[in-house]
Amino acid sequence: MSNLQEAADMQNTVAVSARRFQESPYIARTGSPEMVRGVYANRYFSIHAGENTIEKYWCLRQRAVIFDVPEKPVEIRGADAVRFLDYVLGRKVTTMQKGRGYYAIACTPQGGIFMDGVVFKLAEDRFWYVQADGPFETWLVAHSGGFDVEISDPKSRVLQLQGPASMAIMNAASGGEIDETMKYFRSGFFELGGQTLYVSRTGFTNELGFEIYSDGATTDHLALWDHLMACGASHGLEFSSTMALTVRRIEGGILGNLTDIDTTMTPFEAGLGPFFNMEKGDFVGRAALVGKDQRSLLHGVTCQRGTPSAGCVILDGKTPAGHITAGVPSPTLGCGVGYGRFNAPGDWVGRTLTLEMLDGSQHECEIVDLPFFDREKNIVRGIDRSIPERPML
Repeated sequence: MSNLQEAADMQNTVAVSARRFQESPYIARTGSPEMVRGVYANRYFSIHAGENTIEKYWCLRQRAVIFDVPEKPVEIRGADAVRFLDYVLGRKVTTMQKGRGYYAIACTPQGGIFMDGVVFKLAEDRFWYVQADGPFETWLVAHSGGFDVEISDPKSRVLQLQGPASMAIMNAASGGEIDETMKYFRSGFFELGGQTLYVSRTGFTNELGFEIYSDGATTDHLALWDHLMACGASHGLEFSSTMALTVRRIEGGILGNLTDIDTTMTPFEAGLGPFFNMEKGDFVGRAALVGKDQRSLLHGVTCQRGTPSAGCVILDGKTPAGHITAGVPSPTLGCGVGYGRFNAPGDWVGRTLTLEMLDGSQHECEIVDLPFFDREKNIVRGIDRSIPERPML
């Protein structure tokens, strides 16, 4: 099931029972009659709230935006927590330090991508895996036989506070505890407005940013929201639906589970081979990955005369060579950008091909490396603190 957030998805909606999925504890602050919701990891979230997406995008790039996101933390704890995670994930967990986060992928026994997310080490025998879309908690339970572990849902809801002003806002929100010494993919417990909460220096935008994890029923969610917004007021902090986040995550080369990657792709075909420790020993899917072609099938596509969207066909001459998994207009680059999933590996990057749109029109497109800009990730690491200028139309 794809989780698309393209322009057509703002109108292509259906009515769903409100009790079918988990409501956000922040809905009293974010809800509006214009809101269009999506479902992700069995949670409602706002994919559009009637706002101007381009304005929110530039707020994200120039100041800061808070997103109420549906990513779901799953807790793994017990005497065998390390051994278990080392078995179900492709990353080496045995050497993880407390307060560290790793981007980590779980594969099917056939070597396909089942889940991607970030694993955090909260204590020696306690971890959180912040999963993307899909039934990961059930999958973990199914693989836990023979391990002394407990898999549970900590009922944590995630806020992402992203943008160049996020460091200053989180410094104020934590009473000075969070500062420049907190590096990328580091995490820990901090007091935010009188509540002790887990915070990580991560996000889904490739901008400088943080994620704040609530602690189930013990958290006063609305008080937390109000505290963060008050601390961010002088820095121009605004709330946005995830549409602006989606634009930035595609520009930033961040892949969406079940949309851009799925069980029919190996990590190598998705360009995610560097996040696997094949030498660490056995893990689910390792045997199937040994000897696999390590060339990527996923590349960036730019189009000056149209916006790539899911299902558009990439033509090499008159021959279909691949398709678009997701696309958006890029405000920074001033053109349409998207992910192209090719049918076979090849020297695609640097070539000019043809993009056949859903309406049948055809436009030239360029195949490029991902991400579309800031390939050294200097922005998200906090090395590049320059504020980008908004292009003149």
